[in-house]
Amino acid sequence: MKFNKESLKIDARLVSEQLAETILKQVRVTLKKAGAVVGISGGLDSSVVLALCAKALGPDRVVGVMMPETDSSPDSQQLAQALADRFGVQTVVENITPALEGMGCYRRRDEAIREVFPEYDHTYKNKITIPTNILEKETFNFFTLTIENAAGETKSKRMPPSAYLKVVAASNLKQRLRMTTLYYHAEERNYAVAGTGNKDEHCQGFFVKYGDGGADLKPIAHLFKVQIYQLAEELGVPDEIIKRVPTTDTYSAGSTQEEFFFGLDFYRMDMLWYAMENGVPTDEAAKVMNLSEQQARRAYANIQRKIDGTEYLRLPPLEVQSKQSGKSGKLM
Repeated sequence: MKFNKESLKIDARLVSEQLAETILKQVRVTLKKAGAVVGISGGLDSSVVLALCAKALGPDRVVGVMMPETDSSPDSQQLAQALADRFGVQTVVENITPALEGMGCYRRRDEAIREVFPEYDHTYKNKITIPTNILEKETFNFFTLTIENAAGETKSKRMPPSAYLKVVAASNLKQRLRMTTLYYHAEERNYAVAGTGNKDEHCQGFFVKYGDGGADLKPIAHLFKVQIYQLAEELGVPDEIIKRVPTTDTYSAGSTQEEFFFGLDFYRMDMLWYAMENGVPTDEAAKVMNLSEQQARRAYANIQRKIDGTEYLRLPPLEVQSKQSGKSGKLM
């Protein structure tokens, strides 16, 4: 194949039509549901999924659910409501802070943060980041915790694995509670839950299993982030959402998806990933992307490492297989 700077360009109008047809069939025929529920956060991916569902099912059969909590950006709910208004979709607001407090989400997280910064308390903001120079180094194997006090002063320190795991485990309660909330509103209406993860998130493991990874259909999980931007333009997603920097909206200090997980901007990552998938030699990919071959090799390796390392997230629950029949069931 001929790899060039336009390799990820799509016919956004055609793709949006095809996706709308697929969503309609999956929801009404395969799942036998009356409509769709979408968790909306003012982010690009959930906005595109909401727009596609409204196009496929009609806005009166789509519900946008906003689920703010203590650490959410105030912009998220405002942008999500503007999105719903644009497409004429009904919204529901569920503040999940009390439930998260009851589950110990913030308490458990803060205890873990104090293992790194003993002075940390509720007046501080926090975030986790990774190195964003993956093209310059072979790999990264550490996470950095940053705290910010009320005066805006920051401190950063490398996290020990135990503290990192505790912070992530506590923070993942947010995504799993959101999934539970979405299914309540879906089941109340006999609707399906539409997932909002794109290919970058789905295949590299940037999602929480049985959290934001839990859905009845995943209409954009095969599309690169740069292709989601093209669909957003075609579908009429508000400009302020399209131009918004993608964030996790999980940590109070505000952490972009690039600095928290991907380590590389979406255009270069998606283009190099596409090249890798299609067998484009690293020297050819490097030339098109104005990189050195070594940088292209590092990007290929980083992407593949994430795909391989997160395969367990995409596996269904493991069952015991019968030796005789090869099917799940009683041991023979």
